Amino acid sequence: MSLGIVMMLAGFFLFAANDTLGKWLLGTFTVGQIMLVRAVVGLSIILPLIVRGGVTPIRSQPKPWLQVLRGVLSTLEASLFFWALSTLPLASVMTYYLAGPIYVTALSPWLLGEHVGWRRWSAVCVGFFGVVLALSPSGDSLSFGAFCALAGSFSYACFMIATRKLAGTSNAVLMGWQLATALVFGIVMVASQGWTPPSQIDALLLAVLGIGSLAGNLCVNLALKLAPASVVVPYQYTLIVWGILFGYVVFGEVSDIKTLAGAAIIVGAGLFIFLREQQLQRQKRRQAAV
Repeated sequence: MSLGIVMMLAGFFLFAANDTLGKWLLGTFTVGQIMLVRAVVGLSIILPLIVRGGVTPIRSQPKPWLQVLRGVLSTLEASLFFWALSTLPLASVMTYYLAGPIYVTALSPWLLGEHVGWRRWSAVCVGFFGVVLALSPSGDSLSFGAFCALAGSFSYACFMIATRKLAGTSNAVLMGWQLATALVFGIVMVASQGWTPPSQIDALLLAVLGIGSLAGNLCVNLALKLAPASVVVPYQYTLIVWGILFGYVVFGEVSDIKTLAGAAIIVGAGLFIFLREQQLQRQKRRQAAV
């Protein structure tokens, strides 16, 4: 179980480091170019796994239209994340994205047919208050970056819902659709915005960006296999700690008190929702065993 916790911590450390590197590279390259290179690197790694598995998993995949939609949502949330990073502090963007699980709970009665009781609805409302507090709505705060962060976090929530609906599909097929969609998006964006030739160091960093994303996902998947979700999932909120630290050390960003308070509220609401869902699942298992 302790190894599962270590892998979850490592996964979200990699995500935070990867996001920091992405923000750094945005000073030189467009979002489209970063998405294109990430997709090419990711496909070069995952394609052998898809080929080894043969065409049967691809032909027999459930709900192909939902696979495509999930890939589009993945590309949308990633590109919006990078656009938000180009203008907002690292910790602020991560704060908005941590609200994703709260949006999932709010949408689940309509998109997943799940019952949400008054306790979780209360946590959803508190979580939304945390988002509003972190955003601090005003003429200055409602910027392009803030809009991208909010739209991206909502897209991320829809992506997670689509992933739930595709439970049982092989990871290789899921990742293949994600990367293929990102590849198409990157090609279109680069064709319209142009290509900035990277130096050898920048080319290496762009490759690391693609590898880091896959490595983070691998660590999280291993964590969920090595330990119960109820043990390891709460550690995802270490992402905001790394965001604050990397933002300060690398970019000299200092989060204001409203952003920190909003982040704390969002984390608290997200943890309550998760723990409540785990409690309800245990109750259902006990009732089924009777």
